[in-house]
This record gives sequence, C-alpha cells and structure tokens, in this order.
Amino acid sequence: MTRTLLAAFATTALTALPALAVDKSAVLTTYADIAEAGYGDSLATAKALQDALKALAETPSPEALQAAKTAWLHARVPYQQTEVFRFGNPIVDDWEGRVNAWPLDEGLIDYVDISYGGATDENEYAALNVIANPAFKLSGADVDASTITPALIAETLNEADAVESNVARGYHAIEFLLWGQDLNGTAPGAGNRPWTDYAQGDACTNGNCDRRAAYLLAAGALLVGDLEEIAAAWGKDGAARAAVMADADAGINAMLTGMGSLSYGELAGERMKLGVLLNDPEEEQDCFSDNTHNSHFYDGMGIRNVYTGQYVRIDGSLVSGPSLSDLVAEKDAAVDSGLSASLNDTMLKLGRIKTAAEAGFTYDQMIARGNAAGEALVLGAVDALVAQTRDIERAVSVLGLDRIAFEGSDSLDNPGAVFK
Repeated sequence: MTRTLLAAFATTALTALPALAVDKSAVLTTYADIAEAGYGDSLATAKALQDALKALAETPSPEALQAAKTAWLHARVPYQQTEVFRFGNPIVDDWEGRVNAWPLDEGLIDYVDISYGGATDENEYAALNVIANPAFKLSGADVDASTITPALIAETLNEADAVESNVARGYHAIEFLLWGQDLNGTAPGAGNRPWTDYAQGDACTNGNCDRRAAYLLAAGALLVGDLEEIAAAWGKDGAARAAVMADADAGINAMLTGMGSLSYGELAGERMKLGVLLNDPEEEQDCFSDNTHNSHFYDGMGIRNVYTGQYVRIDGSLVSGPSLSDLVAEKDAAVDSGLSASLNDTMLKLGRIKTAAEAGFTYDQMIARGNAAGEALVLGAVDALVAQTRDIERAVSVLGLDRIAFEGSDSLDNPGAVFK
C-alpha cells in the first residue's frame, strides 16, 4: 500500500469514529468556573469602588463624587452577569439579599424629600434616618448608633423589624448614598445628591456629613466582605462549587433553573412588566442612578453566558469550556439552535433599550403612562424573554430532566392581581 493510500485510509478511519459524548461534569466545571470568574470580577470592582468611597470621604469634591459614581456603575457590570447563579443554587440565593436587595425604603438610612412621607403601617421605620439619629428605639429596644459600623448595619439595621424593604446594605444602599433620591418621576434625570453632603465643617449640606461618610464606608466594607465570601464559595474547595458538582443531573437542573427563573419571573416579570403595568419609576432596579437599562442588559447576558459556556472577564480574557449548548445540541440540534437564536434575540431587544437610554431616553421615561415608544421597547424585551423561557423548557425536555418550576410573576401570570 502506498503512503498516499495509507493516509487516505487513516483519514477515513478517523472520520468514521463516533463523536464523543459531552461530559456533564465538564459542563458543570465550566459553569462553576464562570461563576468564580464573575464573582471574582465583582469583588475586584467592589474593591475599586471601596477605594473611590474612601477618597470621597477623605477629600470630598465634585470630582470625587463623580469618581465614586463611575466606580459603582463599573461594579454593576460583572455583578449583574452573576444573577443567573442565584436561582437553583441555595447557597447563592440565601446570600444574595445582602448585596442586591431592592426596592428599599431609603428614609431608613438618610434624609428624604418631604414628598416621601414618613412611617407607614407596613414599615414603622421607613423614615428613621439613622444617619441623623445616633440613638433610637428599634422593635422596642434602645439602639446605640453613635458609631456607624458594618456590624450595626448588618446586625441591627438590615431588614429591621423583619421588613424586607428596610434594606440597609448592598449596592442599592450605596447607590442611594451617592446619587440621592431621583425626584424626577418619569421625567428625565437621576438623583442629584450634592458633593457637599460629604463636605467638612460649614460647607456640609443637609447635616451629619461625617456620619453619612461613615455609613458609606461601612456599607462599602460590607459589600467587599460579602463578595469575598461568595467568590470563595465558587473556588476550588468552595461549598457552592462542591454542591453543584455533587450530582450531575441536579447540577444541570440548577443551571437551567437559574436561566429560566431569571428570564421569566424575575427579569421579564418583576423587573420589567410590573413597571410597565404600574408606570412606576420606583420599580426600576437601579432607580437612583437611572442605570436600570444596564442592569437588565447584563442580566440577559449572564443567562446567555451560562448557556454558551463563555464569559468575558473585565480584563478581556475569556473563560470558556464545554457548555449546556453542547449538551443540548447532542440531543437535539434544532432545540439548541432555537434556544441560541432566542438568547440572541433577547440580547438584541435588551440592547435596544440600552442604546435608547444611553442616547437620553431613560428607562423611567420608557415606563411612563402613555409613552407608546417606551412601552414597545420594554415589552419587546419582555416578549423575547418569555419566548426564550419556552425554549429553555424545551431544552429541559430533550435532556430528559424532570420538569422545572421556574419562578413566576403575577405581572405575567395574573396581571389583574397586580392592582389589588
């Protein structure tokens, strides 16, 4: 046999070999690696934010306040891409409320406009204003808040009196302390806190500038500590990684649960459709900064990251490996193609919202009553997310997994209940 025939025979033999099956454990390793990288990036940007907060507290100025705002906005980019890990992973879901709980009754923390009102039947401490009060009663007990510390915020104030809207820590507490209230309703404009709210001496506006700075620094320290904890949980010996790797089918189920629940009930429903129904800017996730368009966009990207097994880190490097897409394609190429197309369509629709907002048509304007163009943009993305969820359900089916109960939302499933 000639050399040419040998080569031809070898090529034929190789191409005749069956494709290797996609290894579920390898898919789960990619998933955990992306989680570790995403939370690692969230930690790195939170540390940069903490540095900016320290600079603002130490040397207040318009430039220092703007630098802190910019650092906060940067920190949201990787964090929002991790929200897909929340649903389906109890370790993450139990932890998440410390860093991203919303909406919040901001009067618990600091001064608010008179239009905000005061205590309500639902929340006795909605206007407590801890920054202005070094001592107060909480649930019948005397509280010494003369020194604002991370422990005071975490152990006493957050969810005080078991009220969920008493959010005292996390990204949104810091957001409020940087931007202040957005008093523009559904008109253009974000919060406009003056830098002099952190000024020293006679230049201080709205009182208690030293305590406001202390609160800001304590909240920044808590955020960094919380992100250190969850980043470690996805590391080589971390509990979250171990939990998802312990059972291959349960791990794949967790991945799809996260994708479907964030896609449907949480993002399409609670974060988007509800705001359109109520025409309420308080339903914006990043309501003080008018950054909601980015939060939605990067939530959507996080869902796609998990399916494709790819995540671009803040340094530009790529984390990638065997993916859910590979696993589904092995079972049914058409289902994989359909879901991939749905994910891309969702990103297109979320991208349109982002583009419009960055051009000056802000998200709170989009959800204003009677704004047909804004409603079309938002509901276009909602419809894409709902369609995407149906394709996720098809993926669950072709993988032979038990039917998953994704998170729901009255705004999608029973809109009339929203107004009761």
